[in-house]
Order: sequence, then C-alpha cells, then structure tokens
Amino acid sequence: MPLSMNREVFITCAVTGAGDTVSKSSNVPVTPKQIAESAIDAARAGAAVVHCHVRDPETGAPARRLDLYKEVTDRIRSADIDVVLNLTAGMGGDLVFGNVENPFPVNEKGTDMAGATERVAHVAECLPEICTLDCGTMNFSLGDYVMTNTPSMLREMACQMTALGVRPEIEAFDTGHLWFAKQLVEEGLIEDPVLIQLCMGIPWGAPDDLNTFMAMVNNVPSSWTFSAFSIGRNAMAYPAAAILAGGNVRVGLEDNLYVGKGQLATNAQLVEKAVSVVESMGAKIIGPEEVRRKLKLTKR
Repeated sequence: MPLSMNREVFITCAVTGAGDTVSKSSNVPVTPKQIAESAIDAARAGAAVVHCHVRDPETGAPARRLDLYKEVTDRIRSADIDVVLNLTAGMGGDLVFGNVENPFPVNEKGTDMAGATERVAHVAECLPEICTLDCGTMNFSLGDYVMTNTPSMLREMACQMTALGVRPEIEAFDTGHLWFAKQLVEEGLIEDPVLIQLCMGIPWGAPDDLNTFMAMVNNVPSSWTFSAFSIGRNAMAYPAAAILAGGNVRVGLEDNLYVGKGQLATNAQLVEKAVSVVESMGAKIIGPEEVRRKLKLTKR
C-alpha cells in the first residue's frame, strides 16, 4: 500500500476503560463527575471525540449501570465545550472459565454475560453519536478470560445500534474481526460511512509491530474511516504511525497511563501530546463539527 498520510486528523480520547488501572494511577477517573470532567478537559485539549466507559463509584470496578452512563452523558452534554460522545458497548461479553481442568462452572467473579438488548440498553437510553462494537471473540490478556462476541450477537447489536441512529465504531483486534466487519456492512447491518478502530498490542490480538499494523490497515476498505492505537509503551508512538497510514488518532488512560517514562498522565496531557505530534507532522486537527459532517453523525 503506498504511503497516504492523513492531513486532516481527529483525535479520540478513551477516558477510563474497564481495566484494572485505578490502582496504578490516581489520574484514572472513577465517578461519573470525574469521568465527565476528564472528558471535558480532553476536549479542551483538542480531542474531537471522547470514548467513555463507567465504573462503580465505590470500587472503581467496571460497570454497566444506566444511571452512571446517564450522569456522564448529561454532564458532558451540558459542558461549555462541544465534543462527539462515544459510549462503549463492549461490556457484557466477559467470560472467565474455572480452570484448565474444570472450565465449568465459570468464575462468577469475573464473568459478566448479557444479552444483546441489555448490552446496548445504555445506548438506547443516552443516544450517543457513536458507540463501539467489538467485532469478534478473542483470548484477552491473562488467565482464563475470553472476550466473547459471537456472530449472532454482533449481528443483533449492530442491527439495534443502526436502528437507534447511533454510528457503530467497529473495534477490530485482529484481521478476522475486519473480515467479519465487512460481512456486517455487506449485509446492510452497518451503514456508510463506516468507522473503525484498529486496536493494537492487546494480548492476544494483533501485535503492534508495523508489519502487523499495515496488514490491518491494508484490510480496511479505502472508503472507510479508521483510527488506531496501541496500549502500553508504544501508545505515544502510534499517533504518528496512524497518521502516516492514512488514519486518525486515539489516546487516553484506557490505553496508556504515562505521558513519558515514569510520568503518570492525565487524559488532557495525552491529548496535548497527540496534538503536538499531529501538528508537527504538518497535519491539521479537526474538531467535532467536522467529524460530524465526515461521519454523518446525529448530535443530540
């Protein structure tokens, strides 16, 4: 694929995620107020899109509560700065087996399995402009945890998202996920313009080396809009890689806790650094209104 640098770039900030990061950095927002304020600060720093999970305010554990999503959504929408709202719909597909000799019964502590309608209930309630669709099943990180998203589940969730008028952001963790994303588009379950996020470096999906990244990019149809990120130590190198490959940028505390070696970051600091990378490469940062026009989003 010839080099085709993106000259008009939007930045997504993944504000908090669902991982066990709260114990590792006090900057990871937990309460709805903290999550919303961190998202708003990221928007002020240059993020056009904020991608939000919610957490239990008492424990910091990942949550799917409608009231928490509603509070985060209302706080962001009432802010004095505009930003595109992107809510996760990845929760409710967590399966943790018992152990290698006795996989059943499953480990109830880590398992969180829900039906399609329940998994998108907060999307129907809050009607964000974008919500994520994790487009496949994979062994995720350590132990006996599997992120489950069956073809039937994905078809139903995509159908419900499209019916709600919410743009799915397809999250692809490997090339097979891109293959199935194309199938969803072919079946008319996801409408144009297609938005995709290439998720690199998550064990055990696609590693974040450049050869694998370009294999992912080369499987994205030219008419689709994509962003990309990597977790951990390569997270702040990926804005440059994504732009050079023709894509957009995602940063945030969901993916990476550091702005420099040993320096714990805030979301705003990660966005500021991404803005610096984009602009130093000669590209322009575009804002939420331009993103809405590009992706035909419905602001609510």
